Amino acid sequence: MVGTYESETPKFNRTHLEHRLTYRLQEIAHGGLSEKTIGRLKVLRGNKPDSPKRRTMKPPAGVILIREYQGIEHRVRVLTDGFDYDGKKYKSLSAIACKITGTHWKGPRFFGLRDTRY
Repeated sequence: MVGTYESETPKFNRTHLEHRLTYRLQEIAHGGLSEKTIGRLKVLRGNKPDSPKRRTMKPPAGVILIREYQGIEHRVRVLTDGFDYDGKKYKSLSAIACKITGTHWKGPRFFGLRDTRY
């Protein structure tokens, strides 16, 4: 489906992908949003940037995150410039969660940090 969005489709979350494709097909067939609607959306959005970046923070260096997954306890040590898991350095918790599960996960959520804005 590279032609529709000019990029490779994600390999997960089929429902979200179906909704995006449905909207895109309607947009192609009937046209996109009117200028009036786009202007109204900009007013409602206010001064927020088009793609806001969430400020992410990680736990302090030295903290050990522990997660049991499929009966195996996994320990991750927080470093000043990344994370140490199984003797290897990683830049993100998401990469470690993917390594552990074999599927895409949001690392902070996988390690139980979702509600603390890490």
